[in-house]
Amino acid sequence: MRTSVRARLWIGALLAIGLALLIAWLGLSNLFAHHVERHLGAELETRLNQLAAVVTLTPDGVLQLTQLPRDPAFNQPLSGHYWQIDRSEQAGVLRSRSLWDEILSVPDDALAPGVSHAHRLPGPAGQTLLVRERRIQLPATPAPLTLRLIVAQDRAEVLAARANFAADMRPYLGWIALLLVLATAVQIQTGLAPLDALRRDLCAIRAGQAAHCMNTGPDEIQPLLTELNALLTARAQAVERARAWIADLAHGLKTPLSVLVADAERLRQAGHPDLATDVEQLALTMRRRVERELIRARVRSGHPPHTACADVTRCLERLLRTLQRTPDGERLDWHCTTEPSIQVALLADDLLELLGNLLENAAKWARHRVEIAVVRVSVGQVELRISDDGAGVAPEHWSRLGERGLRLDAHQAGTGLGLAIVRDVVEAYGGLLGFERAELGGLRVWVRLPETPDPSIH
Repeated sequence: MRTSVRARLWIGALLAIGLALLIAWLGLSNLFAHHVERHLGAELETRLNQLAAVVTLTPDGVLQLTQLPRDPAFNQPLSGHYWQIDRSEQAGVLRSRSLWDEILSVPDDALAPGVSHAHRLPGPAGQTLLVRERRIQLPATPAPLTLRLIVAQDRAEVLAARANFAADMRPYLGWIALLLVLATAVQIQTGLAPLDALRRDLCAIRAGQAAHCMNTGPDEIQPLLTELNALLTARAQAVERARAWIADLAHGLKTPLSVLVADAERLRQAGHPDLATDVEQLALTMRRRVERELIRARVRSGHPPHTACADVTRCLERLLRTLQRTPDGERLDWHCTTEPSIQVALLADDLLELLGNLLENAAKWARHRVEIAVVRVSVGQVELRISDDGAGVAPEHWSRLGERGLRLDAHQAGTGLGLAIVRDVVEAYGGLLGFERAELGGLRVWVRLPETPDPSIH
């Protein structure tokens, strides 16, 4: 299963942001509720003080208030605002009209006179009440009269205030979440930027536009860059050693093959022309195969340098001058059209090998005429088209052209390596190779290659 560092960072950040905002939302809501409760507690203390100031005992021993509390909620039944005065022998001697027929039941705490206690108790109509109580003493005969003063308020007001506060916080928390997400995006993009740069460097190396990665980076990436550059250096050295070994092997094989050609000539002079021809043909075939394998090894051993540049017109002129002197080439009408100043991103030797194989193949199969066209098909893309008027190739065989050793006509001389080498060169430089029927009646081979600007422009 594929995993993405970016995706994992996003998932972790979003979970952290969501959890933090949820905790903040709940915590601030509860903190606000506690603040409201403290505020209501202070109001209840004030009401206790007001109630204590107006309670009195008449000369005949009747308990009464000199003035009723002014809050109209105390007169509305079950309004959630209540007061009550208890005597030691009777609860609810005096109480607010809002209690209706209810009496507040408060735990019988041992309270010192003047000390308030806070409670959270069930009240009328299923309400939960915030309660404050205080004991006071009124002068009386023969002993002071002890009273319990009680004021209460429905806690639903606290819950409603908390719900409203939580609802008011949601838009602000949403904006905070958006800002945190944007900050996370910037942070992730900035943090992964060195990896994106490393990816671009590797793409440039794969395309042959660079040899090493950038030499500097963050402390966390620098060890990776150092090891990667060391690996690339070791690989380049191994490729160079392999090329040198292949070149030495080729030179070692060329000498015995030259001896075989000389032996074939001596056999011919000794009166064995058929045997001499066979030996000579075998030696030449082996030499050609060695040369082709050298080219294939060079192309496949690594990416071309980013400075690779070859002039198509010059390479074509050089090859045509040679081919027109060969037995196959001198009998043909060669027609070449090219646009001026076309440079392709190939080494000159590789372009010569590519064009040489295509032109030799066309010369071998053409009857009278070979046409060559070099055109720009798009920005940065050049297409080489080589057509002949030969018998052509059936469309069902086009996909197999370029297979190593493939020979569709066993009667024709050759090793079957020409188009295979062309395919190797084209693929090594990121080009395209295709086949189609030519207007001349034979086969048209087209090759699309990357173009480079004319170096003289710079």
